[in-house]
Amino acid sequence: QVQFEESGGGLVQPGGSLRLSCIVTGIVVNAYELGWYRQASGKERELVATMTSNLLTNYADSVKGRFTISRDDAKNTKETVYLQMNTLTPEDTAVYYCYARHMTFRDLDFWGRGTQVTVSS
Repeated sequence: QVQFEESGGGLVQPGGSLRLSCIVTGIVVNAYELGWYRQASGKERELVATMTSNLLTNYADSVKGRFTISRDDAKNTKETVYLQMNTLTPEDTAVYYCYARHMTFRDLDFWGRGTQVTVSS
C-alpha cells in the first residue's frame, strides 16, 4: 500500500519561506519520479516540481529560481521528497500535493492528500 506523509504547510507572509516534506512508502522508489503539484482555489491542478530517481528535475516556470526540489534518505520502498519554497508570493497560495509516478508506466501514479500553503500578510 502506497502511503504519503506530507508536512510543512502553513501560513507565511509574502517574501517568506516554507519547506514541504513528503515521506513516501510502499513503492520501489527508484522506479518513480517524485514531486509536487498544486491547486489553487478555482484553478486546475498544476505541476510545481518533479525529480526522477537519477535526480533530473523539472520546474514550473513560475517557481524557477525560487523553489528547489530534493530527494533524500532513499531506501528500497521509502523515500522523502522535499520542496524548499523561497520568496513566496500570494500567487503561491494553494494546496500542494505530493505524488509519485512510475517512470516507465506513466499511467501508474499515486497522490498524497495535500497540504495547504497560504501566503498572506
